[in-house]
Amino acid sequence: MGTATFDYGGHVVLITGGTRGVGRGIASRFEQAGAQVVVCARTTGDEPLPATWTFLAADIRNGDQASAMVDEVVAAHGRIDVVINNAGGSPPVDTTTASHRLSERIVALNLLAPIFVSQRANHHMQRQPGGGAIVNIGSIAGQRPAPTVAAYGAAKAGLANFTMTAAQEWAPKVRVNTVTAGLIRTEQALMHYGDVASVARIEQTIPVGRLATPDDIADACLFLASLAAGYITGANLVMHGGGDRPAFLDALGG
Repeated sequence: MGTATFDYGGHVVLITGGTRGVGRGIASRFEQAGAQVVVCARTTGDEPLPATWTFLAADIRNGDQASAMVDEVVAAHGRIDVVINNAGGSPPVDTTTASHRLSERIVALNLLAPIFVSQRANHHMQRQPGGGAIVNIGSIAGQRPAPTVAAYGAAKAGLANFTMTAAQEWAPKVRVNTVTAGLIRTEQALMHYGDVASVARIEQTIPVGRLATPDDIADACLFLASLAAGYITGANLVMHGGGDRPAFLDALGG
């Protein structure tokens, strides 16, 4: 089966956290589809960015910086057609002992930052022909218990709700959807999931037999931001490879 193709020629696409990992994979796929790619993060990261990308430095947990960054995209390129709110994450930490400051920062990055970026992007999209599309990158941790990442899971659950609400308020000019990701193979996968053997054992528990790749998530974003998804807004596309195996089946030995 081949890969679906999309034409984003003439479109300006902003990917937050687009300098590495899943965000970089999403940015690369949009550029391959013809888009003018803009990525933002606090720093450019260790790997040089393609010369064709625009990089903007911003701490989008700060609402003023997030808004100014979106304004800079429009000032530089004349419009903003697609926003992928990808920036996020959390280190594992015991829920009992997590510091107040850490929890605040995790919620700010995974919930408040995409809200701030989306608000300002909507401001511009409502005023331009064709409107725009926003895709929020969620996590399966927001749909089930999330031991050691409680604040992260709670923030991602809130992000899914924000998606539904914004989709109703900002229609018909702006569509807002969520891609809820399961376990993803990135350069940081071993840090989260253990050694190679541990990852292989995890993959055996996933019905499709593997972790997701950044391209898997990118292709979902390409679809949801496209005219092919023109009647889809407020939706949550769950990408977990079939989901977790129910624990009671193992307890029953079947």
